[in-house]
Amino acid sequence: MNPIRVMVVDDSVVVRKIVTDVLSADPDIEVVGTAVNGKIAVAKLEQLKPDLITMDIEMPEMNGIEAVRAIRATRSRVPIVMFSTLTERGASATLDALSAGANEYVTKPANVGSVSQSMESVREQLIPKIKALTGRPVTVGPARAVAPPPLPPVAPRTGPGKKPAVLVIGSSTGGPEALARVLPMLPASLPVPVLLVQHMPPVFTRQFAQRLDRLSPLRVVEASDGSPLVPGTVHLAPGDHHLVVRATPRGLQTGLNQGPPENFCRPAVDPLFRSAVTAFDGAVLAVVLTGMGSDGRNGAAEIRAGGGTVVVQDQATSVVWGMPGAIAQASLADEILPLDRIPEAINRHLAGVTPKTGAILAGGPR
Repeated sequence: MNPIRVMVVDDSVVVRKIVTDVLSADPDIEVVGTAVNGKIAVAKLEQLKPDLITMDIEMPEMNGIEAVRAIRATRSRVPIVMFSTLTERGASATLDALSAGANEYVTKPANVGSVSQSMESVREQLIPKIKALTGRPVTVGPARAVAPPPLPPVAPRTGPGKKPAVLVIGSSTGGPEALARVLPMLPASLPVPVLLVQHMPPVFTRQFAQRLDRLSPLRVVEASDGSPLVPGTVHLAPGDHHLVVRATPRGLQTGLNQGPPENFCRPAVDPLFRSAVTAFDGAVLAVVLTGMGSDGRNGAAEIRAGGGTVVVQDQATSVVWGMPGAIAQASLADEILPLDRIPEAINRHLAGVTPKTGAILAGGPR
């Protein structure tokens, strides 16, 4: 298999060298060129034909957001990973870049004096994302071509499902844009509360909640500890905290904790799904959108066992078919749908209407 061709775009000589050195050390990746700003990156695109671009945000002449827009205007679908800072401004710019068509982001190591620490941070964050976005196996070891898995069966039902009393959603890579397309299509009169885990660091989640709130008829808030669960409000897990449902004498509430990461994530989807099954006695509708890894699969198994319903995004419309794919391949999905059909499925399940036939509509590999 040919190495993944990467172009590194950053105005900092030091960052370009760190990223180039880290990526070049991986046998599956080849850095085919660099650029000091977005304008040069766009000019080099046709000549270098990279499989993926890493893009800084703040650069002279043409910044990263403008460069993403310019690349997408050429009809290029090349995956773009933004380099972001863990600041309010960095978070806002990163969300702008994702809206403009970037696929993913990594956060720059903050206040790290040592080059070796910076390199380790880039290696841990960036390489798995590059491989996932270019469809390579993320496992360690020699890469080999993998045939797309056969279409998984829709999970058979052992008994009647329960009408959902809560909607829980999990997403990761590609999730911000997917959520920005799903939540605005849900009505303000949604009959249940919504809890949402998107893998994101602190600062980002607060800004992302504000953006979703502006886009959607629903009320979207960054979750706080001890909020009552009311219909039509979406609670987004804050960065670095698991979000769970807690039963209290005053009724069901949100709970936040900093328990150990699960599936290498905090917030993670599994703790939310598990707690919702317990609190709502299985009357749960779970939706899992695009994302790397398999977070949510174990929780989906518990939701199905408790009488709940699981809907996942299909492969063709997912940026990375990791999380939804893990559930589909474990035969834990009631429906596998393209992104634009998920809002209708949510409304249908919340109304207590189940599809007459197994509505599996999986697309081919991306």
